[in-house]
Amino acid sequence: MRGKGLNLGLVFLDARPGVSLGALMTESRRRVLFALTGIAGILAAEPLLGAPQSSGVRPPPPPRPSPNAPDPHVPNGMNGPQPTTTDGRAVALANQKELREDIARLYGMVSELKEQVERTDANSMLSVSLVKKAQQIEKLAKQIKDLAKG
Repeated sequence: MRGKGLNLGLVFLDARPGVSLGALMTESRRRVLFALTGIAGILAAEPLLGAPQSSGVRPPPPPRPSPNAPDPHVPNGMNGPQPTTTDGRAVALANQKELREDIARLYGMVSELKEQVERTDANSMLSVSLVKKAQQIEKLAKQIKDLAKG
């Protein structure tokens, strides 16, 4: 059996005089390992080398529609009332009238609060109703400020 060689199915090993079967198996394993490593390297590098890469610049994303724009999927007339062109002078007069009414209401609330504070004892704690009244006055003053800004 020594001169003919050893047939192990897939791999045919030459039996060399003076070389043990273990040394031949180690050499054979090493060759198979190098071959498998090379094949794995080629398979791993193939996607990187095979497909041409772009320059790395992505196209800009499509623009988002404005939330204030009319919905293009809704038929005309379904988006609610169409904006009407109004006279700027009429709007200004309505705002001025509303401002005057709010200021008169604010003046009345402040006068009531002042009277309530004068009736309370200076050494006692303020009542919850006084604090709530002050918060209502603040809220109305902010509304007047926002309306005045336009």
